[in-house]
Amino acid sequence: MRDIRDLSFDELRAVLAEDGEPAYRAEQVFAWLYRRGASSFAEFTDLPRPLRDRLAARFSLRPLEAVEIRCSADGTTKTLFRLSDGWNIETVFIPSGTRRTICLSTQAGCKFSCAFCASGKGGFHRHLTPGEILGQVLHFRSGPDAGLTNLVFMGMGEPLDNLDNVERVLRVLNDPRGFGFAARRMTVSTCGLVPGIERFARIDLQINLSISLHAADDETRNRLMPVNRRYPLAELISACEDYLAAGGRKITFEYVLLKGVNDRPADAERLARLARRLGAKGNLIAFSPVEGLPFERPDPEAASAFAGRLRNKGTAVTVRSSKGSDIQAACGQLAGSPAAG
Repeated sequence: MRDIRDLSFDELRAVLAEDGEPAYRAEQVFAWLYRRGASSFAEFTDLPRPLRDRLAARFSLRPLEAVEIRCSADGTTKTLFRLSDGWNIETVFIPSGTRRTICLSTQAGCKFSCAFCASGKGGFHRHLTPGEILGQVLHFRSGPDAGLTNLVFMGMGEPLDNLDNVERVLRVLNDPRGFGFAARRMTVSTCGLVPGIERFARIDLQINLSISLHAADDETRNRLMPVNRRYPLAELISACEDYLAAGGRKITFEYVLLKGVNDRPADAERLARLARRLGAKGNLIAFSPVEGLPFERPDPEAASAFAGRLRNKGTAVTVRSSKGSDIQAACGQLAGSPAAG
């Protein structure tokens, strides 16, 4: 049975019209799904009982099953969700001052096997449906972590590899009849899928785009990110230029610092050149340990020096702290596995 949250507003309106329902019913249903966060059709009390029964017979409406919640000393929480077919995903809530951010997953597992990331270690299982992605937002919005300010599509999986479903989600999130979430408070990240960036540029929403770069030369990036062998830096940067020319918002380069691998002065020089070419901002974060991976995080002084070299070259840069690393919730640590023991 299809999850009703998989439907766009227009699809929902068409389904209701087939039943002879007036157009305003779609707005009522959307309000119950997203503004009120209803978890059963019985809660749709301003709809006639026969319509509620027809919806219940045709569609499912189940909250995601949270099977484990882990809390970090820094206030970050990580929730392990079990999907209806048994696969697991993880979603992270990150408080920081007045910002309250959810890091959303878009796939169960990942195809792209970045060398420093846990999400692809178990392979790729499937895309998440729109309802499963929206279910993550609904879980956090209605709980003790209410008052969300930002949404980042940076959890398990590659968002632009699941762009059909991600685009549906973005439209529901932004739609005032749905969540009414500001486009500029949402960020979609990609490991560098050039066709996906080209498609993303045609979405008529001012969503932020973040490039998981992690190396500014092909040799290093090939080792760290196999996707670079298919879409090398020249193609990636060209696609980013086209995205900006089409009216896209300023790009951010995400860059995980790996000791002795991509944190040398020459790496900073190369990164600064690419950032200047696109007018991009750098977002640096030290590597968070993942069991079985051979990398180390640089010491704070080295990370600071790397950031200083970028600033000296005119690149705006932020050094992010590794929120949630003690519960395996930091960048690159999500694996969709229950805690050991």
